[in-house]
Amino acid sequence: MAARPLGAAATFVDRAVLHVSAGDGGNGCASVHREKFKPLGGPDGGNGGRGGDVVLTVDPNVTTLLDLHRHPHQRAGSGKPGQGSHRDGADGDDLVLGVPNGTVVREAGSMAFLADLIGTGSRDVVARGERGGLGNAALASARRKAPGFALLGEPGEGLE
Repeated sequence: MAARPLGAAATFVDRAVLHVSAGDGGNGCASVHREKFKPLGGPDGGNGGRGGDVVLTVDPNVTTLLDLHRHPHQRAGSGKPGQGSHRDGADGDDLVLGVPNGTVVREAGSMAFLADLIGTGSRDVVARGERGGLGNAALASARRKAPGFALLGEPGEGLE
């Protein structure tokens, strides 16, 4: 059996540390409807989009964690901000990572058991994307007819 020379790249990895973060929610929009003969048409700001999730799924074509070992930092898409005319922001794209059959997911600091992925198609949401902020149209009430502010989106979960 020949020894592998120093500096040669690994071709099989069965343990990898990932730094995943879900997408942030988009910010809400503060907008006031304007027309030619209606100077104050009321609030019409849209809500922000939801952030994307990070999902691990069993893929029969994946046999090693080499790709995840080489690219340990993974991030899902963030939600888009809301716009005027009651247009909500788009949701962020989910990040789906393929892993081999029999993958065990543990939390890095406490080594707590999170999931055991067995069987093709098994999925586990590792980090959840958060909600988008509300626009000023959603914040209007009988007392505050035209709020001049909107809420910010929430930051997504991070996990190692």
